[in-house]
Amino acid sequence: MGDLVAVEYVSLDGVMQAPGAPDEDPRGGFEHGGWATTRFAADPVAMQASMEGHSDTAALLFGRRTYDQLVGHWLNAPQPNPFADVLRKTPKYVASRTRAPLTHPHSFLLGENTLESVASLTKESAGDVVLLGSGMLVRDLAAAGLVDRYLLSILPVVLGTGTRLFGDTFAPMEVVSSTISPTGTVVATYRVVRERDIDGQR
Repeated sequence: MGDLVAVEYVSLDGVMQAPGAPDEDPRGGFEHGGWATTRFAADPVAMQASMEGHSDTAALLFGRRTYDQLVGHWLNAPQPNPFADVLRKTPKYVASRTRAPLTHPHSFLLGENTLESVASLTKESAGDVVLLGSGMLVRDLAAAGLVDRYLLSILPVVLGTGTRLFGDTFAPMEVVSSTISPTGTVVATYRVVRERDIDGQR
C-alpha cells in the first residue's frame, strides 16, 4: 500500500492554475498562464528539491486535461529532457468524463467512480501514487480524505486571480521536509494528519 501524493506548483496566494504555459488553462479569464515556468527554470536549488523523494513512485495520476497537456508536452519535447522517460515508463491513471481513448503508452482510464478507483489504486499499489496538477481532481480527493501528502513548490509571486489549490476542506498538516532556495521558493512536503493520528497522541 502506498501514499497518494499531490505534487503542485503554488503561488503565495494559493493559486495553482496554469503554471506551465500561457495557453495551458485560460478558464475564468486567467491571464497569467506560465507564471511558474521561467522562475522555476532559473532556480536549480528548487528544481532539485522538487525532484527528490520520488523513488517510491509506482504510478502517476492525472485529470484528463493535465494528462493531455502535460504528458503530451514532455513526450514530444526535444530530447533529452528530465521527464520523458519517467512519463513514458510509469503507469498513468486518468480520471476522465469523456472516456475517450488515451493516446500515450502505459495509460489507463479509471473507473467511472473516481474516488473508489483511486482508493483501490492506492491500496493495491506497491509504492506511492503521485498526482500531478489536476486541480479539480486534487480538491475532490482531498475532500474525500484520500490525499496523504502534498509536495508543494511555493513560488514568491501573488497572482490575485486563478483557481486555488485548496478548497474548503479542513486538513491539519505536519511538515516532513522543506527547502528554501536563494530566490525564495519554498519546496516542502506536508503530511496530512488524520484524526486517528491525533487520537493516538492523546
